Amino acid sequence: MQNFFNLAFLSPLFLIMGPSACAEPVHAVALYGDPALTESFESLPYTDPEAPKGGRIAYGKRGRFDSLNAFTTKGRAPSVMRTHVFESLMARSWDEPFTLYGLLAKTIDVAPDRKSVTFAIRPEALFSDGSPVTPDDVIFSMEILRDEGRPNFGTYYRRVDRVEQTGNRSVTFIFHEPERELPLLLGLMPIHSRADWQGRDFGETTLIPPVASGPYRIASVEAGDRIVLERREDYWGKDLPVNRGLHNFDTVTVLYFRNENALWEAFTAGVIDLRHETDPARWLDGYDFPAVKAGKVERAELSHGRATGMKGLVFNTRNPLFADRRVRKALLHAFDFEWINAALNRGTYERIPSYFANSRLGATGPATGIEHALLTPFADVVPPGTMEGNFALPVSTGDGRNRENLRTATRLLREAGWRIENGQLKNAAGERFTFEILLQGSGDDEKVAASFARSLERLGIETSLRLVDGAQYRARLEIYEFDMILRQWWLSLSPGGEQGFYFGSRGVTEPGTRNYMGAKNPAIDAMIEALLKAEDEDSYVAAVRALDRVLTSERYVIPLWYDPLERLAWWKPLKKPEKTPLYGYRPEVWWSGEE
Repeated sequence: MQNFFNLAFLSPLFLIMGPSACAEPVHAVALYGDPALTESFESLPYTDPEAPKGGRIAYGKRGRFDSLNAFTTKGRAPSVMRTHVFESLMARSWDEPFTLYGLLAKTIDVAPDRKSVTFAIRPEALFSDGSPVTPDDVIFSMEILRDEGRPNFGTYYRRVDRVEQTGNRSVTFIFHEPERELPLLLGLMPIHSRADWQGRDFGETTLIPPVASGPYRIASVEAGDRIVLERREDYWGKDLPVNRGLHNFDTVTVLYFRNENALWEAFTAGVIDLRHETDPARWLDGYDFPAVKAGKVERAELSHGRATGMKGLVFNTRNPLFADRRVRKALLHAFDFEWINAALNRGTYERIPSYFANSRLGATGPATGIEHALLTPFADVVPPGTMEGNFALPVSTGDGRNRENLRTATRLLREAGWRIENGQLKNAAGERFTFEILLQGSGDDEKVAASFARSLERLGIETSLRLVDGAQYRARLEIYEFDMILRQWWLSLSPGGEQGFYFGSRGVTEPGTRNYMGAKNPAIDAMIEALLKAEDEDSYVAAVRALDRVLTSERYVIPLWYDPLERLAWWKPLKKPEKTPLYGYRPEVWWSGEE
C-alpha cells in the first residue's frame, strides 16, 4: 500500500512544531464536553469489576455467514468478529453519548486547530500471534479499509490528508480541514496486522482465522452454522480499567438458524442461553414453557436512552402528488396508529414523536435560546407552527373507525385542491389520487401498508402494494423510483456528517443517498451545517434539536413505533450488572454465576 505522507508537503512551521503543536495527550476524548471518567477511573460504570471469569455462553442469530472478514462488502461475517476478536485504538463508553477511552492507544492528542490527531500506542499491546501492534499496522489498517473496505470506511478516511509515524509508538493523522468528529472515528478504527494480510486479498471472503489483538480467538468454525470463540489467557489488555468486568466467558458460541421459529425453539430447549425478545405478543404469552415455570429462565425489561430514530411510511416528495405539505398531513391523519399498534403489537410500543425523541436531542415545546436563534432566519420557509412546537401527532380512538381524523384529512385535502367525485378523490384536472407503496418481502410491513390502504379507500384514494425482491428494491431506492416506502433511520446520540447523507438537499437529485423523502428545505441544510460547526455542547444540542424540529414539522414520514424497553430472557446461571448503560443492553458485561 502507498504511504501518502510526504515531508515535501509540510510547511516550515509544521517541521519545527509538528502537527499537534500545543496540544496535550489525554486518556479520553468526548465529541462535546468532558469525559465522565477521570484518568484514574477503575472501571466503566455499567460493569461489575468483580465479575468472575469462566463458563460459557451461546447466542443465537438468524441467517448465515460465509466469511470471517467483517470489514468488506463481500460475504457476511459474524458480528462477534468486530466485538470480540478485533480492537480499535480507543474503546467506547456506552454510558455517554460519544466518549472514547484509551485501549490500544494509551493517549489521544487532538491539535488545538483540530486539523490533526496523534495516538500513542501502548507498548504492551500485542496481536494474538505475539507480535506488537505498531504504528505501521495502524497506517495499514486505515489505508486498506479506506481503499478496499466497506463504503463507510472510505467516506471517513478520505477526510485524512496524510498520515505519519511520529515516534516509536505514535501515529499522527493530518486532515484536509478542521475536524471535530474524525478523531473519534479514527479512534474506533479496527486495527489489522499488516503481516497477516501479506499475500492475501483483503476484499475477498475468507474463513482463515485472523491475527487480531482482541480478548478472544477463533476456536472453530462451521461455515454458515456456528462459530466458537475462546478467551485468550494471554490477552494483553485484560487488566486495563476499560476492560475490567468485560469479556468474562471462557467460551462464546454463536449458532445460526434459518428462521425465527427455529431460533425460538433453540432458546426454549436451552441450546442458546440469552434472547433479546422483539415480539411483544410472544413476550406476553409465549414465556410459559416448562423451564420458565421451573424457575430456570429469568426475564427483565430494561430501559434505555437511545434516540428513537425514525421508522415509518415515507413520502417521496419528488412525486408532485406529495409535494404539498397539506396532502402529507392529510394522509398522516388517515393512518390509525392506535388501532394498528393494538392489532400487531398488543399496544406495547410507543409512537415515534420525532427523529431524536427519547433523548436530550429531541425537540419539544417552543424553540428557545440558541435553537430559536438558529431557526429565526428561516422563519418564512419552515412549516407553520415549527417554532411553536405544534407538531403533535393525531390520536385516534383505537376502534378502527378513525372518524374524527378522517374528517380532518378530508378538510386538508380539500384545501389542497382535491375533491371526491363518485367515490374517487380527484384534482381540478380530473386526475385520480392514486399511488403505490413499494415493499420488500412480507410480514408486519405488508400488514401496516395494507391497513393504511384500506383507510385511504374511505377518502377515495386508490393505493396499491408492490412486493419486490431485495435486489429490485435496492435498485429502485438507489434512484428514488417509488411513491412511498416503509423505511427506518437509526440515529445516534452523537449525530454528525451522516445527517447530510440522510437529509441534505443534494440527495434530492444525487442517487444513492438516504434522503428517500426528497427533503429540500434550506433550514435543514443550515441546521446540519450548524451541528457540524458547533464549538460547544449547548450549541451542538440546540442545532440537533432544531434539525429534529424542522424534519418533524415537514411531515415527510408517517411515524410508526419504537420500544422504550429492551426485553431480555436468559437461562440461569447467567448474571448481569445492576446498572444498564445509556445505550441499553450490552452482552460483554454478563458473566456465568455457576460455581
